[in-house]
Amino acid sequence: MKKRGNFPEMSNEDTITWREMLVSTTDIVGDRIIAKWLCEHAAGVDTEEWIDVLDEKVTARCGLHLDAMMRRYLEGEPLQYVLGRWAFRYLDLMVDQRVLIPRPETEQLVELVLTFLQAEPSHQKSIVDLGTGTGAIGLSLLQESPLGSLRVWLTDASTDATDVARANLAGLGRAAMYGHIAEGSWYEALPNKLRGNLDVVVSNPPYIAPDDTEVEDQVRNWEPYDALFAHERGLSELKTIINGAPEWLRTGGLIAVEMGHTQANDVRELCRVAGFVNVVVHQDATGRDRFVTAVSGPAE
Repeated sequence: MKKRGNFPEMSNEDTITWREMLVSTTDIVGDRIIAKWLCEHAAGVDTEEWIDVLDEKVTARCGLHLDAMMRRYLEGEPLQYVLGRWAFRYLDLMVDQRVLIPRPETEQLVELVLTFLQAEPSHQKSIVDLGTGTGAIGLSLLQESPLGSLRVWLTDASTDATDVARANLAGLGRAAMYGHIAEGSWYEALPNKLRGNLDVVVSNPPYIAPDDTEVEDQVRNWEPYDALFAHERGLSELKTIINGAPEWLRTGGLIAVEMGHTQANDVRELCRVAGFVNVVVHQDATGRDRFVTAVSGPAE
């Protein structure tokens, strides 16, 4: 195996194994776990299969693929986009630059909705995941609920995002028949028959203020702007979602949203003014305010 700068270059006479390639890749990227993920992806195997290919020879095609992925990663592209997939709860999602990278904290938002559903009477529930992106929230709800117990609408204003969500829905198996992709801005994407009949509105909307200095450069430079940033100190899209929810939720239905860790008071007040009851702020695993849930009260 020859070297091109810091990168290995494959040639026809190479007899390097994946075990040796892992060592070389670790030296280049500086992290053995990331190197292992890159090698697994280049080899076309899952983690549980990796041990079985360690002593197999790396083909020229696989070596070139690994080379390209290392270059992208070292040039600053997020690992999730380089791999083209990422885990979220029990899902293996297709992820690329058309959509926001699913975050671990958002997994807790799914848990809050599941807890609500489990306490409800047994009938098929109607749910909308607004601004779905990859489909992570809505698809997790479908996968982790009894088959046929939910109908989930996954909406996004971005055609690119709905294309990604549609691809991820197709990989869900039998549960996919209960998922519906709809393109449009927030509630505009929904069929009129759902008005006043939704059991849950859930969303991880854009909630970052454009001038927020806490945003990492990698996030600002690579992830879709419209999925991250919102006007009015990051509150404009949350306001639209919360104000519109009473028209679409049944009495006793749930709204559950993710927010910035400094926005709890504002979001709580938005829910109160919109007529919601049982407004609760939930913290993420780091102890920061991250989610608000509230229940639709009776119409005045």
